[in-house]
Amino acid sequence: MSSDSLLRKLIEGGFLKEQPKDAEQAKRLLIRSIRDIKTAKANLEIDEEAAYTFAYLAMLRSGRALMFLKGYRPLDGRQHKTVVDVAGFFLGKTCEDLIFKFEQMRRTRNQFTYEPDLPLGQTQTHGALKTAREFVTQILKQARKEAPQLELEIEG
Repeated sequence: MSSDSLLRKLIEGGFLKEQPKDAEQAKRLLIRSIRDIKTAKANLEIDEEAAYTFAYLAMLRSGRALMFLKGYRPLDGRQHKTVVDVAGFFLGKTCEDLIFKFEQMRRTRNQFTYEPDLPLGQTQTHGALKTAREFVTQILKQARKEAPQLELEIEG
């Protein structure tokens, strides 16, 4: 499926809509994504689920930021899945592995949210944080291309 047909399919399915590009909303989401990574790191030794959730939220929010920078917004129905799909489209083939991990994290986060007996370990949580840092870094690179005034970095 070509990239244009992916976006068209999501729009026609009611999962995505075009809107004016919104650098300010994107900036707020990116700032929150960076804070989510810090929060995930701070919770690694306290609560694996909290750390994992914040790592995932960093990816979700930064993916949404990229969508706003490109002039799109996810709609009700399956917003998280739409963010994964559209982020994959905009980041391209070089980030396929990150998008695959983002999708896996989306599914895992959904499972332990609704099935509280699903165990999460330190290895999985540390991996999620590493993936989130890599993903948000890629989004920040794309954001600077779209809006050079967005000079944000992940610290530490």
